[in-house]
Amino acid sequence: MDIQLDPARDDLPLMANTSHILVKHYVLDLDVDFESQVIEGTIVLFLEDGNRFKKQNSSIEEACQSESNKACKFGMPEPCHIPVTNARTFSSEMEYNDFAICSKGEKDTSDKDGNHDNQEHASGISSSKYCCDTGNHGSEDFLLVLDCCDLSVLKVEEVDVAAVPGLEKFTRSPELTVVSEEFRNQIVRELVTLPANRWREQLDYYACCSQAPGCGELLFDTDTWSLQIRKTGAQTATDFPHAIRIWYKTKPEGRSVTWTSDQSGRPCVYTVGSPINNRALFPCQEPPVAMSTWQATVRAAASFVVLMSGENSAKPTQLWEGCSSWYYYVTMPMPASTFTIAVGCWTEMKMETWSSNDLATERPFSPSEANFRHVGVCSHMEYPCRFQNASATTQEIIPHRVFAPVCLTGACQETLLRLIPPCLSAAHSVLGTHPFSRLDVLIVPANFPSLGMASPHIMFLSQSILTGGNHLCGTRLCHEIAHAWFGLAIGARDWTEEWLSEGFATHLEDVFWATAQQLAPHEAREQQELRACLRWRRLQDEMQCSPEEMQVLRPSKDKTGHTSDSGASVIKHGLNPEKIFMQVHYLKGYFLLWFLAKRLGDETYFSFLRKFVHTFHGQLILSQDFLQMLLENIPEEKRLELSVENIHQDWLESSGIPKQVRAEVTKWIRVNRRPRKRKRREKEEVFEKLLPDQLVLLLEHLLEQKTLSPRTLQSLQRTYHLQDQDAEVRHRWCELIVKHKFTKAYKNVERFLQEDQAMGVYLYGELMVSEDARQQQLARRCFERTKEQMDRSSAQVVAEMLF
Repeated sequence: MDIQLDPARDDLPLMANTSHILVKHYVLDLDVDFESQVIEGTIVLFLEDGNRFKKQNSSIEEACQSESNKACKFGMPEPCHIPVTNARTFSSEMEYNDFAICSKGEKDTSDKDGNHDNQEHASGISSSKYCCDTGNHGSEDFLLVLDCCDLSVLKVEEVDVAAVPGLEKFTRSPELTVVSEEFRNQIVRELVTLPANRWREQLDYYACCSQAPGCGELLFDTDTWSLQIRKTGAQTATDFPHAIRIWYKTKPEGRSVTWTSDQSGRPCVYTVGSPINNRALFPCQEPPVAMSTWQATVRAAASFVVLMSGENSAKPTQLWEGCSSWYYYVTMPMPASTFTIAVGCWTEMKMETWSSNDLATERPFSPSEANFRHVGVCSHMEYPCRFQNASATTQEIIPHRVFAPVCLTGACQETLLRLIPPCLSAAHSVLGTHPFSRLDVLIVPANFPSLGMASPHIMFLSQSILTGGNHLCGTRLCHEIAHAWFGLAIGARDWTEEWLSEGFATHLEDVFWATAQQLAPHEAREQQELRACLRWRRLQDEMQCSPEEMQVLRPSKDKTGHTSDSGASVIKHGLNPEKIFMQVHYLKGYFLLWFLAKRLGDETYFSFLRKFVHTFHGQLILSQDFLQMLLENIPEEKRLELSVENIHQDWLESSGIPKQVRAEVTKWIRVNRRPRKRKRREKEEVFEKLLPDQLVLLLEHLLEQKTLSPRTLQSLQRTYHLQDQDAEVRHRWCELIVKHKFTKAYKNVERFLQEDQAMGVYLYGELMVSEDARQQQLARRCFERTKEQMDRSSAQVVAEMLF
């Protein structure tokens, strides 16, 4: 099974055999140890074999009807007492009973916003110190293949779900009176297909089952990219155990998480959006088609805050002095790659002079919003969907929390906290129902390799967005908010079609931001045209500097979305470290959507987009799904010879350079050419105050000038206070400094390379290409200071530039 690939340059293999068997739910029970930089514990997988993939109409409602109300209603049943073996010992002073008690009647702690207080599902399952025989036991056994890398798998066992009191009602076959593999598997089959209105009960049963004892170890083997599990005698996916427990621990060098320090010098760990996704955090099925739900209990020292992709606003439960536990869950099926965790000494930021209660989070539905409410049955697999919740459809601003290191409190207060409500409201006004019920926002450490990353119910933002005013912070916030619809609620069935996520988010960020600013139509149009011009320039640069094969939006062409018979596939260029810094999918995808909106008109385009969101939320799509529905739903007179076949030939159109910026460029060129000594009566140039995007474009045009004198650069810096602008402006300013060897401002470059690591990689290249000894020394000095904390892919690319 081992695929030998260069882990630095080749394509990324997805090994899971999802065509044969699917993980429907994960239950994680983990300890975070900062001293050893290891996350250790268990994960229980609830599986569904290939014969059951198609949505079943059968339910267990009749079986439940025969039970008493308290046995059917979540919140009422008696607690279940489940024998637990190998009870986890947290400290020498901590003792456990012989039984773990899991209440099937967990109290409903939901508040009206859909948030739930933390309810600890304390697991008494420990890690094993051995693994079973992994020899060849014959090819006749079915093999469960999971994506797995950089993990130490200690033990795999079948879970005896039949030991959970009350679950016997899930076996509808009267002949199944003896506990057997078929008996246990039928329990799991019915559990994973409980109707959406019983999600609380389902989560509680998952928790109870995850604490059930094992009933036999399973054979397993690992290779570079996968974990392979078999049970002797189980020849098909139907015969294979449908509930298994894996005991494992991560490795400090594992690529799915980063162990580092935050801006206050406190230790932290978080999922960094690695090219290998989460397979070095827990064994899982990585292909997008493996849509699953999850719940997780995470223990850490009491001084740490655990944030995670979860529907509930978790609060810590103290287990004993110095140790707390956090519990999160998700009921909307999502690819395992979207799971996110961050553990650190974060501080929750709260607005001192403003409260979210000042803005209405819910209001009556009005007739003018009729196009937001597409009545009808959702097309996705069953789950508790907000699009079918009348209260959720009118909720403009979802509940949200902001976390950051304490040293960034002031910066968050000045910018981020004030922008979240209007940006959320703007997104709702454009697309309608928020797909997720709540949002946590975290300012991640300086080594984060991007300006932002969105996951279900949680968003990471770089510290680089907090300086230089509201503009960069607002646009990036809008970009990540847009991913709630495009990238998360609607995902790409083939990861090579990144434009379905990034292209949409890039296009929508402009629309959301203009709405949040309450710009007049002509002001919004001017701002969006300016940003289109900037992106066109970036796209031109990218096309000149990147390999042709990495510029294609659909590199697999007609084979996009295809997998092998087992479900395994390969993501082209998935492990190329330079790919993370490329913006082709952002920019080309953006221009396609920009072109369509221009051609159809905003009213027609966004009316369609809301319909598309309602039709495809909760599902995976390919490019043709979007394009075909678009062409089918626009009036004949607006198609204007558009077709799926010819649409790619025309979508890279761009606007010209705005006159105002062109005039400012001309002034600075004139200043630069002027002799040092001027006549007294010579008229001084009067420079206009420029918006951040205008300033970026000005600096980009000045970068095209062969020479700029130190006097001109110093005047430029003084006029626009460039060292205090946002990171996009400061990046261009640093490029000017490097190009013209403006030594007086080298400290600006050093500061940028250390504090804005998400954007600094390109500057290292500029410093080295100059072949200036002082600049190369500056680059090496900055890299030595930051390389230990730097993101792995970034450090690899920079090291290749420097040495």
